Amino acid sequence: LKSDRAGLLYGIGAYTLWGLFPLYWPLLAPASSWEILAHRMLWSFVFLLIITAVMRSWSQIHTALADRRVRLLLLAAAALVSINWGTYIWSVNNGYVVEASLGYFINPLVSVALGVVVLGETLRRTQWFAVGIAGLAVLVLTVSYGRPPWIALILAFSFGLYGLARKQAGVQAVPALTIETGLQTPFALVYLAVLAFGGGLTFG
Repeated sequence: LKSDRAGLLYGIGAYTLWGLFPLYWPLLAPASSWEILAHRMLWSFVFLLIITAVMRSWSQIHTALADRRVRLLLLAAAALVSINWGTYIWSVNNGYVVEASLGYFINPLVSVALGVVVLGETLRRTQWFAVGIAGLAVLVLTVSYGRPPWIALILAFSFGLYGLARKQAGVQAVPALTIETGLQTPFALVYLAVLAFGGGLTFG
């Protein structure tokens, strides 16, 4: 029960933070969405290296990287979260804030579905009732939107599958995210270097 309460509070905090991002990304103009994404990858990795050093969790990273299955799962997680981050930044900076918000409204339903279908988890009757209400709300919002919400679906499924890959990997949050951003960083550096040599780099 205590862990459930903590999970609820963490979820509220995370979704509140995501809800505030649309106020932040436009402030980084004239940087493009892809430059912002590259910087997010790079500086997240730097920050996580510092956190890892403070927490002295290098051994957890070493253990995770030594297992081929875990490496592949974290590689998949890195690719999925890259899609999610990039889509979200692009959608906000191109005027699709409502559809992006719908994506994170759909996301918990995707996570529940993956938990039940893939992981074999069970829900209590009241939980099924709550899921049904949320599903109906998503259906109403989608119909009122007037067209298939592709951005919302990409955000919801990329993050839902990301969570599944992370859970299957079984690695603690900080070491796992350190590895993921470490896998992203070479691509981010190459992109930033290309921008720099072309004279198109906004930051740095």
